[in-house]
Amino acid sequence: MDQPVNRQAHQTRDSAPYELRLRDSDHGLIILCDHAENTLPQAYGTLGLKPDQLERHIGYDIGAKALCEQLADALDATLVMSRFSRLLIDPNRGIDDPTLIMRLSDGAVVPGNARHDAAERARRITDYYEPYNDAIAEAIGHVHRVTNRAPVLFSVHSFTPIWRGHPRPWHAGVLWDKDPRLAVPLIEALQAEGDLIVGDNEPYRGELPGDTMHRHGTCKGLPHALLEVRQDLIHSASGVDAWASRLIPMLTTLVKQPSLRHILPVDQR
Repeated sequence: MDQPVNRQAHQTRDSAPYELRLRDSDHGLIILCDHAENTLPQAYGTLGLKPDQLERHIGYDIGAKALCEQLADALDATLVMSRFSRLLIDPNRGIDDPTLIMRLSDGAVVPGNARHDAAERARRITDYYEPYNDAIAEAIGHVHRVTNRAPVLFSVHSFTPIWRGHPRPWHAGVLWDKDPRLAVPLIEALQAEGDLIVGDNEPYRGELPGDTMHRHGTCKGLPHALLEVRQDLIHSASGVDAWASRLIPMLTTLVKQPSLRHILPVDQR
């Protein structure tokens, strides 16, 4: 039987809160995984949760890490991944977002977050949120120095097949805000597969002020898109392989688009 991929027994980690793999390819692609792991620093234990709760989607984006790693290796792309659970602090939220540190997530009360104060919030921002954010900025700077062109940001998340009792029909969705350069051709390429229901800003909206794509894509004028894949399609190694096989030729073609190959203006470097 094909075993689930990324299904992690809870583990602690006190090393760097991100993983950064720099590559020197001239296509300039940077792959991001905001919710790669369900791990927590030793001092936080399980945040008062039973370990099996951390294996749910509330702890991380199931399948996303394995898919990002496979894509980055195949495409020789720079890769940035978080190394802490989104329950500790969510790196894909704006700094002032009330869901930055969740007290309640999909029915699960998070005891370790329930009474966090301003000092604890600031500590998590300094120790985890900002270093991950800085790693993305470092990746952007590296890719720009190598290519002298605008880096292309491609973020991978995953979503639950059922939400609050309602099945979600989409196999995948592409989230975007104001910049269609990568998002629209990606939607078209996925639709051209012929066997996929593809959401355009579904199952979530892409206009989230302060999120990763807003901070590093919209605000910096960089082409970007966020891909959401339904978790039941990438929870196993075979599912990840199948989606990597779909995406590798698409991304290989898309990053060659003339609209993505412009010189980055001096004030945006």
